[in-house]
Amino acid sequence: QDRLFEEIQDSLHEELNYEIEAQNLQVFRTFHQLLDPKIIIPQVYSEYSTRRVLTLSLEQGESIETASTWDLSVRNDIGRRLIQALGQQIFFLKRFHCDPHPGNFAFRADGSVIIYDFGGVKTLSNDVIGHFKALVRAARTQDIASIEEHLSNLNALAEKGKFPDELYRAWLEVLLRPLTTHYDFAENSAHHDGMKLVKKSLKYWDVFKPSPDTLMVNRTISGQYWNLIHLKVHDNLSDLFEELVSSQD
Repeated sequence: QDRLFEEIQDSLHEELNYEIEAQNLQVFRTFHQLLDPKIIIPQVYSEYSTRRVLTLSLEQGESIETASTWDLSVRNDIGRRLIQALGQQIFFLKRFHCDPHPGNFAFRADGSVIIYDFGGVKTLSNDVIGHFKALVRAARTQDIASIEEHLSNLNALAEKGKFPDELYRAWLEVLLRPLTTHYDFAENSAHHDGMKLVKKSLKYWDVFKPSPDTLMVNRTISGQYWNLIHLKVHDNLSDLFEELVSSQD
C-alpha cells in the first residue's frame, strides 16, 4: 500500500515540475517524429522556459467532440494512431504519456493526433516490461498458470489458484475483444459484458490487489479505450495488436 501511495505522490510531483515536463516533451517529440509524423508533440523553446514557465510551439487541432462527427475512416485512423502510439511508448520507449484525458489530445481531419501535457509520464523498468510482454502472450493462449505467475510478479495477485478458470477465460475474451475482433466501440459490448462478469466475480475479488507496477498502465489503457468510444471507432485492430505483440519477441 505504501508503494501505491508513493507511485501517486511521485506522479503528482513530476506534473508540477516544468523542467521535467520539458525533457519529456523533447524525448517524446523525437521518438514519434521518427515513427509517425502524424503524432504531433509541441516543441519546447528552452530559452523561454524555466522550472515555472514552459514555452511551447502552438499546435492546434479539434476537440474529441468535433472529431467524433468526422467520417468513420478518419475516426478509425485516429483511433488506430492513439493505440499504436501508446503501444510504441510502452514496449519500445519504455515510458508513456499516462494522462489520457481527452482534453490532452487534439485532432486534425488528416488523421493527425496532437498530444499535450507531458507532466504525467511513467517510466517502466525492463522487469515490468518483461512481465507485461509475457502476460500478453499468456492471455492470448489462455495459459492461466502463466497469467497468474506474471500477475504475481507484477504485485497484482494476492492468492494463486483461487480465481476459477472459467471466469479467467470469460474475462480474457472480454478484455481482448476490442483488440482482436471487428469491434464497435460505440456499442461498447466489452464494458457491458464486463459489468455482468463483475457480479459473478465479486466473491473472488480479494484474490487481486492494486498494483503500483500496473496502476498507471491500467489507467492509461482504460482511458484510451474510452477515447475510442467517444470517437465511435468501428474497426478491426487485430493487425495492429498483432504487430505490437509480435514486435516484442
